[in-house]
Formats: sequence, structure tokens, C-alpha cells
Amino acid sequence: MIEDLHHAPPPVPSSALGAVRLADWGVIRAQGEEAAKFLHTQLTQDLALQTGAQARLAGYCSAKGRLLATMLAVKPDDQSVLLALPAEVLPATVKRLSMFVLRAKCKLSDDSAAWAVWGLSGAQARDWLAEAGVGVGAGAVPSAVWSVSRVALADGREALATRLPDDGLTPRFLLLQPADAPAPALPVIDPEEWQGLDVTAGLAWVRQGTVEQFVPQMLNLELLGGVNFQKGCYPGQEIVARSQYRGTIKRRTHLFAMDGSDADATPGQEIFHSADPDQPAGMVAGFGRQEGRPLLLAEVKLAALESGTLHLGSASGAVLTPRPLPYVIGEPE
Repeated sequence: MIEDLHHAPPPVPSSALGAVRLADWGVIRAQGEEAAKFLHTQLTQDLALQTGAQARLAGYCSAKGRLLATMLAVKPDDQSVLLALPAEVLPATVKRLSMFVLRAKCKLSDDSAAWAVWGLSGAQARDWLAEAGVGVGAGAVPSAVWSVSRVALADGREALATRLPDDGLTPRFLLLQPADAPAPALPVIDPEEWQGLDVTAGLAWVRQGTVEQFVPQMLNLELLGGVNFQKGCYPGQEIVARSQYRGTIKRRTHLFAMDGSDADATPGQEIFHSADPDQPAGMVAGFGRQEGRPLLLAEVKLAALESGTLHLGSASGAVLTPRPLPYVIGEPE
């Protein structure tokens, strides 16, 4: 078993506390009385039993079990599901999903123009949600990861706030609100600092450069609540289940830091091991910054973590220094 060190994470910098409009995200709307039922047959998560108070982290896989996209699913009402995901993979995702709707009473569309996706973090953001929250009770704030609260806007409309995984230090939320609604009354944070919070939470979203590169467990998706192993079939389900129960996962996503504030990385960029310069040992899955310092999530061979060093781009590239994840990676039960 591989265990992550559990020392306390460093304090979250003030530059990462507040709100940021995630301009590189979009929203797919699935509309119709069978919208949830249809998506249930396509994604790694159970959408059939999902309620309006729950979000679902889910993956969309190819027939070979490789992730085409990862997304957050919420239900604004009984007839629709909203899927929030990086915009760069949205067109291909909605096109491919639409091919399999067939006679299901479900219509899929790119609804990005109607919705603004915001990232919120910190105690001030939590207090802002508490003042506007409705649902379970006045001022309700989603407390459990992947729980949802409705936020009353000044014009009478509602937004949806989902509690996201974090590093154990600061609360985070994904807010979906009408595109023309005012911005949350919070300090503005830098997009790369927000991405740094995703990274320190161990949460990597499939981007264009990583489409069809990972089975869900390689991104630790099942550890984050993104895979339901009891639900029925979906594309790639047999391979995902076999990987889980036969212990065939030899690659996992880990957290690393890089030296130098100017250092950069791109999802899909290859990682190399010092002892094997000719063959990639992994791939960048996510990138962000914490007070300007670059951090990344990289999917790597487990054997490559036992000795030597890992480097970005080539065996002579920037050294990757391991950092602890907020959860433990171990063998499937």
C-alpha cells in the first residue's frame, strides 16, 4: 500500500480566498423526463437516485474505459440535469452523448451562454453563501462534499452551490448561477490560484490534452466519489470494474511542487524518471499555483515513486517534489 504523509498543509494564501469566474468552463443541459435515466447509462456515477441536494462527480468513458471527460452533475429540477465541465472538452462530449440518446426522452444542448460557473473559497465565501442560502433551512450551506444548496439571488432567481473537495484547510464551492446575475460580493482571486486549490485537493479535471489518457482510477476518481461500482452498465464499465477488483492499477495521480515561480506545466505534458530518460513515466493531469509557486497533479507509474527523481518534460527537466494529498492511495479492497 502507498500512503501519503499526513502532516498539516500550509495555510491557504489570501490570494486564493474569494471568488473567480471560471471562464474556461461550460455547461451542458440534459432536458426531459428521462434525462437522468439516460445519463445514468452513460456516466460512472448514479444519476438515477441523485436528488436536488446532491451533486455527482462523474466520468464519461470510451468503450476502452478511458476518460473522455469529467464533470459535475447537478439537478436544478426534476426534468433537467446540468453538467459543468471544462469548455475545451464540452463540444465533443455533448456531440458523443447525443449519438446515444436514440429514443430516450432527453435533449442535450450546450447551455454555457445561460450559466456562469464560479469558484468560491474560504470562510468569507462560506459566510456569503450562508446569508443567501435556502433549501434545508434559512442560510443553509453545503457542508458535506458533493452536497448542494440553493442560493437566492436578489432578482428572485436561484443559483446552485456545490461543496467541493479541499485540502482539509479551507472550504470550497462551485457556484452555478444565471450568466447575467451579479458577481458574488467577494474578493476576486486569480484563476491559477483557484486551480492550485483543485491541485491541493487532489482533483484533476480531464482537459483536451488528457482525453482518453486515463481510466478513472488513474485520476483517483473513485477515491473522490466519482465512480459507483454498484450501478449498472455504462461505456467502459467492465474495464473500470476489472481494474478495481483485480488490482491492475499500476499508475496513480500524485501531487508535486516545482521550484521557480516562472515554471509552468500543461495537462498532457509528459513526466520522466531519472533512471529511464527514454520512456515517459507519467503525465501532467492538472496544474495551478499557490502564492505563485507552481503545483501539479501528475499521473505516474507507482514503481517510479520508489526511488530516483521525477522530472517535467524530460529527464533533465524541472524536478518534481512530492507533496501530500488530502487522502490515502491504497490497494482496492
